Amino acid sequence: MNLIKKIGFFYYQGFKQMTLGRRLWIIILIKLAILFLVLRIFFFPDFLKSRFRTEKERSDYVIERLTK
Repeated sequence: MNLIKKIGFFYYQGFKQMTLGRRLWIIILIKLAILFLVLRIFFFPDFLKSRFRTEKERSDYVIERLTK
């Protein structure tokens, strides 16, 4: 447990003392969020909502596909 605390403290101190690195991490996180949002919207549309009107139809379709 002591080793885990030392590792955690090491990273905590490292991020605390960053100046330029903190800005770079923020830019990286913003870019990742935008990237995942774009991927979700354009490449992973909500397939079931567009094909079926009710929750019952959706669940029947999923059960049918899983049991085949």
